[in-house]
This record gives sequence, structure tokens and C-alpha cells, in this order.
Amino acid sequence: MGEATISVIIFVIVMIVIITEKINRAVVAVGGAVLLFITGVLTVDSGAGYIDYNTIGVLVGMMLFVSVVKNSGLFEYMAIKAAKVAKGSPAKMMVIFVVITAVLSCMLDNVTTVLLIGPMTFAITRELEINPVPYIITQILASNIGGTATLIGDPPNIMIGSAAGLTFMDFIANNGIIIAVVLAVTILCFLFIFRKDFSVSSHHISRVMAMDERELIKDRALLHKSVVMIVLVALGFIFHGNLGVDSSVIALAAAIIMMIIGRQPAEDTILDVEWTTIIFFVALFVVVGGMVETGVIDRLANIIVDVTGGEMVMAMLIILWVSALLSSTLDNIPFVATMVPLIASMGESGMDVMPLWWALSLGACLGGNGTIIGASANVVLTGISAKNGHPISYMQFLKVGFPMMIISIILCTGYLLLKYA
Repeated sequence: MGEATISVIIFVIVMIVIITEKINRAVVAVGGAVLLFITGVLTVDSGAGYIDYNTIGVLVGMMLFVSVVKNSGLFEYMAIKAAKVAKGSPAKMMVIFVVITAVLSCMLDNVTTVLLIGPMTFAITRELEINPVPYIITQILASNIGGTATLIGDPPNIMIGSAAGLTFMDFIANNGIIIAVVLAVTILCFLFIFRKDFSVSSHHISRVMAMDERELIKDRALLHKSVVMIVLVALGFIFHGNLGVDSSVIALAAAIIMMIIGRQPAEDTILDVEWTTIIFFVALFVVVGGMVETGVIDRLANIIVDVTGGEMVMAMLIILWVSALLSSTLDNIPFVATMVPLIASMGESGMDVMPLWWALSLGACLGGNGTIIGASANVVLTGISAKNGHPISYMQFLKVGFPMMIISIILCTGYLLLKYA
């Protein structure tokens, strides 16, 4: 059996086991990497060469940063403030929470955003005695939509930006406009879909309006430092291309500064990082690296070039729709890890691949809204919902998420055709 065949078999087995969710995905990915070493497809040194350290650096840096910031109570304060701005109106509250979730997901990892906003949603809906499920579903979709707009909003974008040398402003310039349109259309659809869930008594509205958001601020000094640092981090990401500094350097520098000035226990902050996710990423890069090393990715790239006749627009649309449909059933992270070297290889054959990077970004990130397992944020927030006594079934999510995903990809198809056709 050739090394190329072994690398494909190991990759397929890893993906199947990840989909079944019978074994922790980090364990599965590490197991796949170890099998590549044992079979001689990769050595430890060559495997390490396929790890995208910039992506890992951004994830670790932002997780450390948010671990300190969240101790200030900033995010809880924002959630209660939003509910009061909406004057307790469920419809207005949904719109405001959707916008807040989308905007925060532009600046923070979307998993982090839902971890912070989700629990407060349950507190407010409990006060209003209304069903939290519509709010949870809309926040999941909003986190994936908002995360699509920027370099750091969704892990796939970090991977794409690192591979293609794209900056924070490149993502804003190319994805920002269509994501604003997608968000606006999505909000209108939400108001129609959940129109029967917006009835609430005046007594319950009064109770929410009486809540004092200032009581949720745990550390005022840390709050002020956090706001200043969030602004500086945002500016750092926006201008990192002009500064000639990798996005990982910005994230890690912000994390270190925040850990020093935040005066929070370092051990707690470090333990708060989702190390399971980080290990999964590292191992997955190695597993995909096995197929790069043995030439499998190059051959797949040549097949796509042959099928499309080297026609960029056709390749762009295929990548957009395939990315969306596959990312709705697979976690979009391993899918993008496979596609990144594929598109890079197509570029080496002479095709203009810049539109393909944007098609991959839009398809993979928005495709995550298709099912309950399409993106990490979906799994995290539905898990929190179940713990709070409001489980969301696969079909319950599918009825809302999949049609909304298809609408968003249709909008993106029109946008990409207008821009590149």
C-alpha cells in the first residue's frame, strides 16, 4: 500500500470518527497524526512543518485575553444594558442581541462570544418567562455570520488569512459588505419566523427594567483596562498588515499585557484556555499535512482545474457551494484545513485563486449555520442550552439554520458574480 493511500485512509477514518462524536475530536486527531508517524508517511519534524503556528498563536492569544477580560463583568453588563435599551420588548431584544453577537464575533472568536452572551440570555429570558430557544438559535447564526466578516472572527478565516497572507482590512473590504447584507436579511427572517414567540406580560417587562446592570460589574479597574485594551487590539488587527506584524503577534502581545495589568491569577487564566481545541488544531494540521506530503492535495487540485477548465468563476462557485454544504455537515475547521493547501496548489498551476479564498471563507463560515454540528459555536451554545433545561434537537435547529444558510449562500453567489464575473 502506497504512502498516498495510507494518508487518505487515515484522514477519512479521522473524519468519520469526528462526525460520530463517539471519541473526543482532539484525541482522534492526535491518533491520526501518530498513525502517520508510525507508518512512516511523516516524521515528527516534517509533521511539525505543516502546523500553522500563526493560527495557533491567534487562538491561544485571544483565549488568554478574553479569559482575563471576562472577569470584569463587561459582557454581562452589555447584555443587560441591551435588554433595557429594548425596553423589555422580546422582538427588539432579539434584534439587539443578534447585532451585539455579530459585532462581538467580528472582534472575538465566535465560540468565546457565545460563551459570554449565552448565559446572560438565559438570565433575561428567565426574568421575562419566555422561551429562550429562539434567542439561542438566532445568536448561534449571528455569531457565525459576524465571524465571517473579519480575520479573527472565525477559526477558518484565521487559517485562510494565514495561508493567503490576507490582513484584517482585506477581510473587512471583501467580506464586510456582503455580511452586512446577509445579517440584515437574516434579522428580517428571524422576526418573521419567531413572530409567535414575542408575547410577554408587562409585569415581566417591569422586572427586567428594574435590573441594575452596574451590579454585574465585578471589577471596575479591570473593566476600564479591558475597554482600552479591546480598542488597542482592534486597531492592532486592523493595521497589522501595514505594521508588518503577524496577527498572532498582536494576539499574544495583547494577552501578555492583559495578564500583567489585569492582575488575575495566571494559573486560572492559562487553565481557562480551551487546550483541547488547540491540540485538535495542531494534530489536524499534521493529518492534512500527510496528504500534502504524499501529493494527494496536488492531484485533487489538478482534478478541479481540469473539471473547471481552469475557469476561475466556475471554480469559485463550486468552492462556495461545496464549502457551504459540506461545512454544514462537517465541522468547518477540518474542511478548511483540507481546502487551504488545495487552493494554494491550484494557484501554483497558474489560476487566479484570490476569489477562491473569499469563496472558501464565505462558504465554510456561513455553511456552519446549516446544522447543529456545523460549527464549534453551535455545539457550545446548544450544550449550554441543554444544561439550562432547554435542549435543542438536530431537526429543530435544521428547520431554521439550513434555510437561512441557503439564503445567505445565494446572496453570496450574487455578490461574488458581481465582483469577479
